[in-house]
Parts: sequence; structure tokens; C-alpha cells
Amino acid sequence: MMGRFVVMGVSGCGKSRIGRDFARVIGARFFDGDDLHPRRNIEKMSMGEPLSDADRAPWLDRVGGTLRHSGTVVACSALRRCYHNGIVDAAGAPVTYLFLTGQRETLWARMTRRDGHFMPPALLDSQLATLEVPGPDELCVIADIEAAPQAIVASFLAGLLEKTA
Repeated sequence: MMGRFVVMGVSGCGKSRIGRDFARVIGARFFDGDDLHPRRNIEKMSMGEPLSDADRAPWLDRVGGTLRHSGTVVACSALRRCYHNGIVDAAGAPVTYLFLTGQRETLWARMTRRDGHFMPPALLDSQLATLEVPGPDELCVIADIEAAPQAIVASFLAGLLEKTA
């Protein structure tokens, strides 16, 4: 299954884990969007400051540029519709969004348990406030983070097959 995929959702939803697993299953390349952030963005988030749209713009261009090649999966929060549009424009081709959704309590618990990540739990509410669920006109499959990782990947695959049938 070739294509361009963004595993999206707020911090703590498991984008990196699910993205790696999904890429492995479909034989695609995986990139973690955190690695594509300009240094200033990482510093800002590390200090507990939410990113502005201007901060995100060069990062989203990098995400889209990474998706120029089919057979690519990128873990990226992609919180707003305008970000999706910018990613698609930079990719130069359709992008499918694999949206991980979950309860705030689960996300908070995950964020407070992880060590060494630049994104502090204090920014979760900012991300949840910014999040726009993909619209029905976007290529998107949704999965709940309460399921086991392999079940989430299977759910994404089944949803993709359903959309192409």
C-alpha cells in the first residue's frame, strides 16, 4: 500500500509508535515530525510556550516536503485544517491522515509518564484547543488510542481498504 500518510493527533497520542508500526506493515519509510522541527520550535515548546502558526509554517513545509515521495509515513500533530492544506501543497500530492484520538485523561497520563521529551504536559490543553478534526472531504481514517498498537494499525488498514473499495 503506497501513498503519503500523516499519523496525526495531539501530543501523547502515540503518533511515533503507531507511525513506525504502520510504516513497517506497509513497507514505507517513516519520519518522526519532531525531528523536522526547527531548533527554535523545540526550545520554545521545552519552555512551555505553545507554537504560533508562524512558528509551525517552516516545520509544516518540511513535513510536506518529506511526503513528496510515495511510500512515506510522517508522525505530525497536524492540528488544524489549514496545516493539512499546507502539507498537501508542499507534498504536491494527496495525503491521507491517520487520526489518533483519545480522552484528555489518557493523553495526560501518557505525557506525564514519558521521560526526555521536549513537550511538557502543560501544553496538552493548548493542543486540544487548537485541534480541528479532519472534515469529511479529507482523506482520513480515525482510531481510538485506547486500543493496542497492533489493533490501531489494523484499524487504519481496514479503514483505508474500506475507503478505496
